[in-house]
Amino acid sequence: MNLFDVYPLYNITPVKALDCTITDEKGVEYLDLYGGHGVISIGHTQPDYVAKLKNQLDNIGFYSNAIQNPLQVELAEKLGKLSGLEEYTLFLCSSGAEANENALKLASFHNNKTRVIAFDNSFHGRTSAAVAVTDNKKIVAPINAQQIVTFLPLNNIELVEKELKKGDISSVIIEGIQGVGGLDQGTTEFFQALAKMCEAYDVVLILDEVQSGYGRSGKFFAHQHHNIKADIICLAKGMGNGFPIGGILISPKFTASYGLLGTTFGGNHLACAAGIAVLDIIESQKLMDNVNDVYAYFLEAIKQVPEVIKVKGRGLMLGVEFDFDVSNLRKKMIMDKHIFTGNANNKNLLRILPPLTIKKEAIDTFIIALKESLKEIQS
Repeated sequence: MNLFDVYPLYNITPVKALDCTITDEKGVEYLDLYGGHGVISIGHTQPDYVAKLKNQLDNIGFYSNAIQNPLQVELAEKLGKLSGLEEYTLFLCSSGAEANENALKLASFHNNKTRVIAFDNSFHGRTSAAVAVTDNKKIVAPINAQQIVTFLPLNNIELVEKELKKGDISSVIIEGIQGVGGLDQGTTEFFQALAKMCEAYDVVLILDEVQSGYGRSGKFFAHQHHNIKADIICLAKGMGNGFPIGGILISPKFTASYGLLGTTFGGNHLACAAGIAVLDIIESQKLMDNVNDVYAYFLEAIKQVPEVIKVKGRGLMLGVEFDFDVSNLRKKMIMDKHIFTGNANNKNLLRILPPLTIKKEAIDTFIIALKESLKEIQS
């Protein structure tokens, strides 16, 4: 049997990783400035994280949500404290797409409405409703297209209000910072107006923080830069540092009932152990302070590269934009300079999503390699 061929693959086989370094089967070391789509938050194979998972596996790895699991309670308490949202409740699942599915479903249960507003260049996942609110027709199958979704441009609050006035909008879903779309984000004015309008029109405001959450923006959630509160916040990626885990934070306006939401693997013992370890390490190592320090350093360092026309995003969720397609540049950075970066729908953009433990010295390495690669491409 062969694998279903849906991923274009680089000829690189990682066998080991530590913090921000990946080592392949030939012993070649790569600087990881992509973190596997922003998943690696506390560094590869962080020792306390590994020990926590090994210890949990020695005891119990999995059982269903039909029994008591104190690890879920511990995770919820620590997440509430670190995010500053202790009044919210937590539902655990296994991925970002699943988190967004449950958020959209819970919103529709809450107000008995169906239509959703999403935004141009959004990405929310590849499952039923999550892919329907994703702005990429190539990955939306006919069965998904049955969902009723209206796509609007970011930062145009007048168009949002025009749709809300029609009375059939169940929810508005928006990324704290757009990921796959290319690191665009709403302004503070837009986010604050959006939050007020959703409340006024009985519309659920869903913040997709799957990639932009967990300290990556320099605050725990990217929308906290705008001093608003969402009705539902969706989590995954950095939540487990590579172990599959997701969840939604649910504001007090929602009432739970048995059977309303459910999951087989969500909140299992191993996933919770991973999630607790991540929160403990983010807090004890003050990783959000590091994010802000390295971000400020990056903004200064990148000025050495005149070909860069713009830096988008914030914290350690960044896009470095050029006035040309960066496909060859990215390939050269990976294959010749041994530095992983990511791409986006914006073909002129390198996406930078390193572990939150990244040091300034690694930024220097990136800048040198970027300057060399640009020179080699141009010659």
